[in-house]
Formats: sequence, C-alpha cells, structure tokens
Amino acid sequence: MSALYGWVAWRLQRPLPGLSVRIMLPLALLAHGALIYLSILGQGDIRLGFGNSLSTILWLTALTYWLSSYGVPLARIQSWVSALAAVSVLGMAFFTEKHAIPNSQALALRMHLVVAFLAYGLLAVAALHAVLMTMLEKQLHRGALLQGGAPPLLTLEALLFKTIGVGFALLTLAVFSGVFFTEEIFGTALVLSHKTVFALLSWLVFGGLLLGRHFRGWRGRTALVWTITGFTLLLLAYLGTQFVLEVLLGR
Repeated sequence: MSALYGWVAWRLQRPLPGLSVRIMLPLALLAHGALIYLSILGQGDIRLGFGNSLSTILWLTALTYWLSSYGVPLARIQSWVSALAAVSVLGMAFFTEKHAIPNSQALALRMHLVVAFLAYGLLAVAALHAVLMTMLEKQLHRGALLQGGAPPLLTLEALLFKTIGVGFALLTLAVFSGVFFTEEIFGTALVLSHKTVFALLSWLVFGGLLLGRHFRGWRGRTALVWTITGFTLLLLAYLGTQFVLEVLLGR
C-alpha cells in the first residue's frame, strides 16, 4: 500500500499524471481505509494510538483532496499528501496500540471520535493549503511562473476559508462534546490537562481567524500564519501527547 501511494505521488509530479492515477489513487484510499478500520475497530473495541491516529488523519486529508480535485488543479499538493500517507501506513506497523479505550462501546464516545477526526482531517487540509500558498507567494514575488499542478492563489484562498469554516464547526462540536462525555461517560469533571489546553487554544486561534476574516478582511500572510499556528496547537493537543507517551516514554 505504501508503494502504491508512493507511485501515485511520483506520477502526480509529472505534467500529465494520466488515467492510471485516477484509478490507483482511489484504490489506495480504499485499501488504506480498510487497514485503518481493522487497526482501530478490528477487535470489537476502539484501539487508538499514535500510529493509527496519524494514519487516520492523513487518510482523511488524502480523501478530502481527492474529492476536491475534480475541477480544481491540486496535483501538486495531492502528491505531497500521497507521500505522507505512504509514510503513515508504514508508521502503523511500528507504532501499534495494544490497549483499548475505556467505555469504547458507548455510541456517544464513538461519535465524538468520528467528529474529532473529521475536524483534524479538514484542518490538516487547511494547514497544507497554507503551506502551499506560502510557497506560491514566494514564487510569485521572485517573478517566477506557477508550476503545473498548482491552482491560482485566489482559488486556494477560497478553498482555505471554506475548509477552515467547516473544520472549525466540527472542532467546536468535538471540544464541547468532549467536555460533556468526560462527565457523562467517565463520571469525572473536565481536567485542564495540556491536551485540553492545546485544543482550546487551537479552537480560539481558528475562531479568531474566522472573525478577523469576517470583520477585518484578513487574508494573505496573516491568514496563513494563523492557520499554521492553529493546526500546530491542534497537533500538540493529541498527536504530540501520544508521540511522547508511546514513542519517547514507551507507555
């Protein structure tokens, strides 16, 4: 599967990727999705760790770009995402989660996790948009022409704020449902751990960006910095914690 993603990433770097990529990319996404399902839900409960969480986020990112690519030239950024997805598939083999989440049979908890992953995936798309837009801006300032496979900046900016809007709505639902489920399912009040603090900071950053866009017309470098900052905080909220616990501390 990693080899298939790698081949797709290589083909997407070419000016005319061809029909084979249109066939192979959905096959890679289908196989990747099945692997994630087996890793997380294959034993009846929910087993989430650094490896399959990262892989799920990148799978959702790749899926979003594939669905968005019809009518919009996104080959360049799809190539990046396919390469990252290939690495994440390998990561699942090295970072396996052996422990189930408590109360993982609860439907409310499962719905919360689905919403949280969708928020992560969409905001990852926004962060990649921001990185690509930063590169394209620098390219234009040097007087260079945009490379093939790169959409116009205005198109990317419109996609960026649409994605952030939906992602922020899902993140809002995930954050506040997490507060509710902590008390209802686990019977404990919300603890302001570093995970909670980073998630709330990320929510505030993305909310502030959308307010700035609406009332002040924020765009360009300001929007890009806020987007990347917000997603970095979101990464630290969960994946950063899991990386330290599982990879560095071996828990």
